[in-house]
Amino acid sequence: MPKHFTIPVFIPERACPFRCIYCNQYRISNTVKQPDEYDIVSVIEKYLQTFPSDSIIEIGFFGGSFTGMPIEEQNRYLQIVQPYLKQGQVSSVRLSTRPDYIDQSILDNLKLFGVKTIELGGQSLHDDILHFANRGHTLKDIEKAAGLIRKNNFELGIQMMIGLPSDTMDKAIFTARKIIELGASNTRIYPALVIKDTVLADLYNSKQYQPLSLEEAVLWTKEIIKLFEAAKINILRVGLHPTEGLMQGEDLLAGPFHVSFKELVMTEIWNDILTEKLHSKTGDMITIRVHPKQLNAAIGYFGKNKKMLEQQFKKVRFTGNDALQVFENEIVIE
Repeated sequence: MPKHFTIPVFIPERACPFRCIYCNQYRISNTVKQPDEYDIVSVIEKYLQTFPSDSIIEIGFFGGSFTGMPIEEQNRYLQIVQPYLKQGQVSSVRLSTRPDYIDQSILDNLKLFGVKTIELGGQSLHDDILHFANRGHTLKDIEKAAGLIRKNNFELGIQMMIGLPSDTMDKAIFTARKIIELGASNTRIYPALVIKDTVLADLYNSKQYQPLSLEEAVLWTKEIIKLFEAAKINILRVGLHPTEGLMQGEDLLAGPFHVSFKELVMTEIWNDILTEKLHSKTGDMITIRVHPKQLNAAIGYFGKNKKMLEQQFKKVRFTGNDALQVFENEIVIE
């Protein structure tokens, strides 16, 4: 089965009418320069050399509010990638934008340039959280944009962020359920981080805001992933991409950042599954079959789940089975 890849083109903070309290795109994306045609072609050519020949490849415009740019500027960027679409080197275009920058005329134009997927930066689907985050739009804007995007046969993505001011686990669960209800086919889950030179940093420094702990973020995200997986929504990313500044702590003041954040979450999901299924059971040997892509998560971060089971069984073995679904498993105790 061919693999899917996205070539990311970052247009940092372009057409963003508000500075969200958590946002500093330079520190997050490690770039501040608006890319020109040479930059974009260079990125595309570099990535194309790394993909297998049978890959399904899309180009993604990220970092700003793409459809908020003047139509001439949108078209200029989209025109650059047309040769790759016409030659079949890439299959489609993805872009991220704000929900209040979607209308019928915008969508009609995007159809002309091979755009297939539109990601909305929803972050939360609670109006109080959107207000505190200075998003400048409401839940109604998200609902209206999502409906228009689906009506025009684009794939809909809605990104969410957990742990913003006034957020709770119940509100985060509500947001996830609402994303499912609005018909999104894909999503991204980001724990809120306190990045330097942001309003959130000022709130944190003045003790008006406390980010989630790593343990809390893992717990919230664990429950959210279960909902999305059950609804068959493609989770594109869990946790912020680790730039050099985040890795070295130069840009990060506080918050639940971990280079293996998704692995921590998936470890806990499998810990719950295995604990419930194998509670009080013992034996000489246990074999646990899971989908091959779930092997590392089932074994656990630094072998956490395997070590847990080794307290109950003399020998623990994990193997892959392509016939199983994401969280399905087969267990044999001998």
